[in-house]
Amino acid sequence: MSYDTIIENGRWFDGTGAASAIRTLGLRDGRVAAVSAEPLDTTGCPRVIDATGRWVIPGMVDIHTHYDIEVLRAPALTESVRHGVTTVLLGSCSLSTVHVDPVVAGDIFGRVEAIPRRHVIDAIAEQKTWTCAAEYVAALEDLPLGPNIAAFLGHSDLRAARLGLDRATRKDVRPDPAELAAMETALVDALDAGFVGMSAQQLLFDKLDGDTCRSRTLPSTYAKARERRRLNAILRERGRVLQAGPDITSPRSIIAMTTSSLGIGRRKLKTTLLSAADIKANPLIVHIMGPIARFLNRFGGDFRWQHLPVPFEVYADGIDLVIFEEFGAGAAALHLSDQVARNALMQDENYRRRFRRQYDAKFGMRVWHRDFFDAEIVDCPDETVIGQTFGQVGIARGGIHPVDAFLDLVVEHGTKLRWRTTISNHRPEYLEKLGADPGVQIGFSDAGAHLRNMAFYNFGLRFLRRVRDAEQAGRPFLTLEQAVHRLTGELGQWYDIDAGHLREGDRADLVVIDPEHLDDSLDAYAESPVPAFDNLPRMVNRNDAAVSAVFIGGEQVFGDGTPTEVLGRRRTGQFLRAGAR
Repeated sequence: MSYDTIIENGRWFDGTGAASAIRTLGLRDGRVAAVSAEPLDTTGCPRVIDATGRWVIPGMVDIHTHYDIEVLRAPALTESVRHGVTTVLLGSCSLSTVHVDPVVAGDIFGRVEAIPRRHVIDAIAEQKTWTCAAEYVAALEDLPLGPNIAAFLGHSDLRAARLGLDRATRKDVRPDPAELAAMETALVDALDAGFVGMSAQQLLFDKLDGDTCRSRTLPSTYAKARERRRLNAILRERGRVLQAGPDITSPRSIIAMTTSSLGIGRRKLKTTLLSAADIKANPLIVHIMGPIARFLNRFGGDFRWQHLPVPFEVYADGIDLVIFEEFGAGAAALHLSDQVARNALMQDENYRRRFRRQYDAKFGMRVWHRDFFDAEIVDCPDETVIGQTFGQVGIARGGIHPVDAFLDLVVEHGTKLRWRTTISNHRPEYLEKLGADPGVQIGFSDAGAHLRNMAFYNFGLRFLRRVRDAEQAGRPFLTLEQAVHRLTGELGQWYDIDAGHLREGDRADLVVIDPEHLDDSLDAYAESPVPAFDNLPRMVNRNDAAVSAVFIGGEQVFGDGTPTEVLGRRRTGQFLRAGAR
């Protein structure tokens, strides 16, 4: 019996959490045809891989990406695939491209996700052939997809398309009965087409780009309780997922979104919220994440937090970073797209006084710690400041306020001033606690967005390294089998998609990992141009020695850091329809 590929003598993980074992796998016709404790006959097999000393795991699932634009122009999605991700979910944070026109897509994606607006508009204008969810799925499947795709329907997409972007972002406007019915119909159609659910957003520092509605919050944030209940009722009835982000400044929003999962007197609603994190600005909040999830799930809910299992380190060019949207002075600068006008504002003393006051206000819920002594300059035309924090620069310049040191440098150097800080997940013990919590899902990479700000494409490899290192140090918080399950089968099962397992009969989506190279190279950042976005330098990860091979649909798409000729030229992934496992 011949095989297309044989992978010999690797430590095989099936994605269920069951014990791993040394096995040989035979792949045929895109499936796992054999998992054998004995050698397989290699006669006639064109590809035999020696996986001795390596791990053979199911392809990883990335539950939170913003590849909605990039997939249209570069469907190989190489940056995720090279790190062992073989399934990605689109449509996060209320944003999708199913219904909106090109300009509205540019307005809702450009500033929120830091994807150049004109490229969003051009991609949709040139690629869009669809008018509904089923046609969108067909359009995706016509592309030479690298990884498998699953999708949420974005509430902001849905709302903007049915009400128009202007009406969808006005506090005094409610959808009329016909508009609400149209939204419900579109959601039903998306679920019928196999979407995993709907994404919504209530976070108020996600702002629109463009001119018409610039600096208004996303359309989803204007939806009232009745609208949300009507749409959630459809998700409940169909057993599909609500992915959402509450307004972290509003206890009412947090309570409403978490308790919406409860099934008391009704069907439970699968709910996953952004996000479980050890936030520097609010160091106590990490202690309540797990108890909230356990309480909800004990009393009739099906609730999960999403969690990035690595330090949340961000980079910025000048003031162009979404964290400044969360307070008025920062948002006022980002509202100005004209650089001359922005510089004039940042030089104004009244503006600076406002910025300093808001920077110094240390109380209240927020994401950014607002500490310029914890913000290191990594590149600048003025080489004397490289390696210093803005606080240190302020001291060196006569003891000026760190806000003034920051704004002075931004005015002088603009986007040539590059700096970094870590916002959350900085304490290893809490990363381990969250990583083991059953009320937490591993994901939230934001892959495809914030291209100049962060790179978490290899989050799965870094999670596996943390688990292995803890085990070797004699303080395990998960077994390796459990860790693989958390990145693969657990997610495929919860989202009800055919992904994350590596048993006989399963689709042959798999990764061969060399554990000896799960080392410090995983933490390094590099830059790689994005051809689809005029070669914009994207922050990436490069740890190619850690991933020996990646297979999708039985086809090898990566080997030792090099894409094969298949990737991006022939479709290896497919659209994964919820409920079709």
